[in-house]
Amino acid sequence: MELYDVPEAENLTVGNLGESGLLARILPRLRGAEPLLGPGDDAAMIAAPGGAFVITVDTLVENQDFRLHWPSGFESSGFDVGWKSAAQNLSDVNAMGAYATAAVISLTLPHSTPVSWVEELAEGFSAAVRELGASNCSIAGGDLGRGSEVSVTAAVTGALATGKPILRSGAKPGDVVAVNGVLGVAAAGLALLDSTLPSADWTQAEADIAQGQRRPKPPLHAGPEAARAGATAMMDLSDGLLKDGQRMAAASGAHMCFERNALLNDIERLEPIASVLGGDPLRWVLAGGEDHGLLATFPSDAALPPGFRPVGFVLALEIGESNPRVYLDGLMQSTSTGYDHFEG
Repeated sequence: MELYDVPEAENLTVGNLGESGLLARILPRLRGAEPLLGPGDDAAMIAAPGGAFVITVDTLVENQDFRLHWPSGFESSGFDVGWKSAAQNLSDVNAMGAYATAAVISLTLPHSTPVSWVEELAEGFSAAVRELGASNCSIAGGDLGRGSEVSVTAAVTGALATGKPILRSGAKPGDVVAVNGVLGVAAAGLALLDSTLPSADWTQAEADIAQGQRRPKPPLHAGPEAARAGATAMMDLSDGLLKDGQRMAAASGAHMCFERNALLNDIERLEPIASVLGGDPLRWVLAGGEDHGLLATFPSDAALPPGFRPVGFVLALEIGESNPRVYLDGLMQSTSTGYDHFEG
């Protein structure tokens, strides 16, 4: 499509630039693989390798999923929000054992939103696609709307690595439970951003923890590799190890049993920031969401793919049991902790 010639201007807002002018600034910044037919018509056209593909959609809403201005004094850039939008959607595709192939993005923006912030959002989304390894994902288009708060919705399609998706429901008794990626870092980062510890005074280590919340790094190579290695079940770790473990347990009709010793490195990583904030690193590891790693199960005799580490095992329900549970070192755990969009 033709791009509009819009002059540079400082302090430009969405309201005084208009939709066409804003598109002219966003579209050049949305860079991925070339779509068959990209922005400019009523719909995009994308390839569907093998005749079947997966699709996911997720939304980030201001003051629900992110803040523009945090109690710590930190201010979220458009780049942060764009990156996070891409990461969470790419992670969902990854969790199905698929490669991302195309994305479309819908933005709802207040009239006063700085255009520079929206430009940064487009650049952040594109940077995540490139730097996280989704090089075959085109950014095919989207929509703009006006509202009272910033809302970013992205939908991403994916091609299956093995021709069939890896579901949550395939875990079998005796399987090894494994994770890929960090645990609890995003939760610790959220606690830091929400704290009264001034962001201007953060150490580099503390800033890195906050980065885990602002710009998570899902291991996008790991989903397809797990599928090829024979994973029996898999899902994105977006809402916490216990809550997501319960979802896999319920879908598979079996208990998920985690072992604390397998989580010691994750706990120790967070102890310095916990001592500063007064938080509980074990709680962050067990109940913290938004790290966007992978939770997967494998047959006990399978070799775990690179990056996966065992954290427990799958246990059959006993005769008469009807409710799959999550255990830590043999003790049943509450799964009411962890993120839920409609709690609180």
